Amino acid sequence: MKMINDRPIGMFDSGFGGLTVARALIDMMPSENLVYIGDTGRYPYGNKSADDVRNFALEIANSLVHDFNVKMIVVACNTAASVALKELQQTLSVPVIGVIEPGVRALLRVTRNKKVGVIGTVGTISSGAYDQAITATKSQVKLTSAACPGFVEFVERDQTTGDEVAALAEKLLAPVRDSGVDALLLGCTHYPYLSNVISEVMGLDVTLVNSADETAAAVGEALVASQTARDTTANSLGAHEFYSSGDVKHFALLGRRFLGPELAAAKFWQKSSGQ
Repeated sequence: MKMINDRPIGMFDSGFGGLTVARALIDMMPSENLVYIGDTGRYPYGNKSADDVRNFALEIANSLVHDFNVKMIVVACNTAASVALKELQQTLSVPVIGVIEPGVRALLRVTRNKKVGVIGTVGTISSGAYDQAITATKSQVKLTSAACPGFVEFVERDQTTGDEVAALAEKLLAPVRDSGVDALLLGCTHYPYLSNVISEVMGLDVTLVNSADETAAAVGEALVASQTARDTTANSLGAHEFYSSGDVKHFALLGRRFLGPELAAAKFWQKSSGQ
């Protein structure tokens, strides 16, 4: 059992966005080992076909299982989770957790007027994954959704403030704001980096919901339920490995600003020839 428990948790995203989930997981479970793959060589996922994203997700998830021997996978990408989560859960030999259901739980917990919103990539919103997740809860809320093309690209360029970002946010978020929502789910793990701009457009009465903490909590619950949590009695900190399928230097430089010094030793990820 100890060998199983010491295996790392695998996590992947199209780029930097999932680092918000990685940060929450590291802070909440500092003894757990972690392997993170940022698919920066193929980002953004939001404007790609569902089939392409599904194939990317399967490829990376299989690499995490076979190359890194992970004990669990966190799909820290809303777009990938919206089109591939069920297939990953059905085909992989390890538990797979996404960010959509945890985010919805957090959203429903904070709303007061039962009018909620979610913003995400074109791929995520068009998939209807959030509509389905809300319906599954049987909660009597009205959901307003909006795709926000361009947000991910701004974050990946480390451009999170300025007139250009503000103008795009005003244009894309106005319909959601005007619908009267009092809680808005940031349905892309990149979007928390734009929370200041988004909050300015939405107004102080609207609570922004970040699914990172809720997802990390779901991971913790799953580890306890499966009895695969790493032993914390020795007070040893986990090892964290970060990989990029694109420019590793850029990933390490920008990622350090988002997550911390752990990104300094980032490496290049490439699918193994045996898959």
